[in-house]
Amino acid sequence: MTLISFVVPAFRVQGYLRECLDSILGQPFGDLEVVGVDDASPDGSGEILAEYAARDPRVRPVRLDENVGLGPARNVGLDRAVGEYVWFVDGDDWLVPGCLPHVADRLVATRPDVLIVDHVRAHWNNTGTRSAMADVFPEPPGGTTFRLRDRPETMRLLHTAWNRLVRRQFLVDLGLRFEPGWYEDVPFSYPVLMAADRIGVLDRICLNYRQRRTGAITRTRGDRHFEVFAQWHKVFRLMDRWDVTELRPAVFERMIWHYLTVLGNGERIAPELRPAFFAQVHADFVRFLPPGGCAVPPGVDGLKHRLVAAGRWRTFSALRDVNQAGEVALRSARTLRRRVLPVARRAAGRAREAVLREYYRAELRRPMDPTLAVYAAYWYRGYACNPAAIYAAARRLAPQVRGVWIVRRDRIDTLPPGVEYVVAGTPDYYRTLARARWLVNNVNFPDFVRKRPGSVHVQTHHGTPVKVMGLDQQRYPIGALGMDFGRLLRRVDRWDFSVTSNSFSTQMWERAYPAAYTTLEVGYPRNDRLATATPAEVRRVRAELGLDADDLVVLYAPTHREHLPGWRPPFDPDRFLDALGPTGRLLMRSHYFHDRQRRPRPTGAGRLLDVSAHDQVEDLYLAADVLVTDYSSAMFDYAVLDRPIVVHAPDWEAYRVARGVYFDVTAEPPGAVAFDFPALLELFRSGAYRSAAAQEARQAFRARFCALDDGHAAERVVRRVFLDDPA
Repeated sequence: MTLISFVVPAFRVQGYLRECLDSILGQPFGDLEVVGVDDASPDGSGEILAEYAARDPRVRPVRLDENVGLGPARNVGLDRAVGEYVWFVDGDDWLVPGCLPHVADRLVATRPDVLIVDHVRAHWNNTGTRSAMADVFPEPPGGTTFRLRDRPETMRLLHTAWNRLVRRQFLVDLGLRFEPGWYEDVPFSYPVLMAADRIGVLDRICLNYRQRRTGAITRTRGDRHFEVFAQWHKVFRLMDRWDVTELRPAVFERMIWHYLTVLGNGERIAPELRPAFFAQVHADFVRFLPPGGCAVPPGVDGLKHRLVAAGRWRTFSALRDVNQAGEVALRSARTLRRRVLPVARRAAGRAREAVLREYYRAELRRPMDPTLAVYAAYWYRGYACNPAAIYAAARRLAPQVRGVWIVRRDRIDTLPPGVEYVVAGTPDYYRTLARARWLVNNVNFPDFVRKRPGSVHVQTHHGTPVKVMGLDQQRYPIGALGMDFGRLLRRVDRWDFSVTSNSFSTQMWERAYPAAYTTLEVGYPRNDRLATATPAEVRRVRAELGLDADDLVVLYAPTHREHLPGWRPPFDPDRFLDALGPTGRLLMRSHYFHDRQRRPRPTGAGRLLDVSAHDQVEDLYLAADVLVTDYSSAMFDYAVLDRPIVVHAPDWEAYRVARGVYFDVTAEPPGAVAFDFPALLELFRSGAYRSAAAQEARQAFRARFCALDDGHAAERVVRRVFLDDPA
């Protein structure tokens, strides 16, 4: 029999589900199954479960026809589980690496009905909060088991389904199921403890409980939080039915604690609902108070208890207001020290900028120009990427929209003829930013930019992510030096639309940049040109670059390594050109983060061409017969052309550990893979770069990442953003 069945319900967790599944399937323990329940999720969660099931027989996906909620979805998984123990893990949480062998050892050694494991609250800002395990069990019980009546303090551990493994037959015999509605954990987690003859505790952190910035019910206001009362009533009914009334004081204390936790969270109960919520807390206090009374906690918590017992809402509310006022004052003082004072010290040296910022703020008070759209790309480097493709489509489909580009002064000469622009840092720049209705960029606009009511910010991004981005970089600090994640999120909060090229990008951006924007999963506008290019256009581009029709043209485009400043790839152009043969031509393009004044030395009788400064990378894609790259997003764009791609991954293991990646491009590549330079040379000498196996890998890669790149992505963005066409 399988030892552990993981039940993973999935609803709107596409940004996190891969990490959850990888954390389970990648454990050094294999006696498990994963029952993934797609609760009619409207995002890509179901497709992710199917994808994992296709490559790992331990994953068994279940697709529900209609959304039933977390509790019933867990029941569906429980009914299909075959393991001796069941572990309910939410799709946005993840296991700690290497924890599962320790869990399995404890299960086998003690055979508990319930095994509680430790966890940590993993906040979106990469901080962690420990659980109450060390407080409840200062001396862990180790390999012994106990009943709840012997250790009632166990009730003070968090009442969730995911911090405990439960023996499946014990659940079946007990007939215990998850209830529908919010707070469904309550009438499950406490009753399993009350009914268990053997409770075990493993004081090892095994699970990361994700504290999401958006999307969690604990950060959602509404009257559904009143459902907590009915869930607790079910606990008391079960306690009476099972005749375990000696546990009533511990259960009562935990109920009141939970009620006050919900009431005290301003992100759950709106001010106008708090009196009614408090009244129900008081009613339940009177109704369920144990015959011998209850222990009153010390300090402020004890005062709250007494006010609840007396039903004194006004005094309770006044106490809460006093506490909050003190917290606000403390935060204000910290803000003053951290932000205001350093800015004041720097103000003298930034007089001109300060004047221009005041001018910007004054322009914000003027009416917005309903026809003005502002475009920018790569920190004002010029006319490029997705914004350029959207601009061109808007000129054709929405001529009433006036497009203006922001560009650095040294990049003005790169703009196409007839493109209106303002120079970054000038008064025109600040005025244009303040008055525009639409702001389109493939990176973020500066921090000082404010989101005006009625304005529309479009984040187009500039690549399908291989390396981790956004908040995920917090776990890889070597690649995130100097990043301020709080300021990053304030910039992300300005987005109205996030343009993505495929469902994978949608999932990763949702995780890396959690905010309330709308995703436009429409393909990449910049790839429209690749999808619609004709042979005549290819010939023209090659001729402009000095390439003959019979040349074998290879584009070499490695990515940047933020964690290794000055890193140069182990790539010898002379030896590579020798491997290509007499018709070989090599185009070399550095990442835009690199100093593009460094030129590779001439070699091979003019067969090497440095194209780092070429403004239109799409020209280079069209000209090349083969792309050689490492972990660059160039592979996703070039794959639209359905031409050979080679992944040269000389530092793959170091890169994935230091920089962090979202998926293994060497295991799911767009073509042939070489882990060192000699292997790369052999791929071209032998012709293996265009073998049947490489072509098969490319087709699978294209199906996964390029399905939306049909030549109409820019049109879809323009119709949705500028013409308000939801279709």
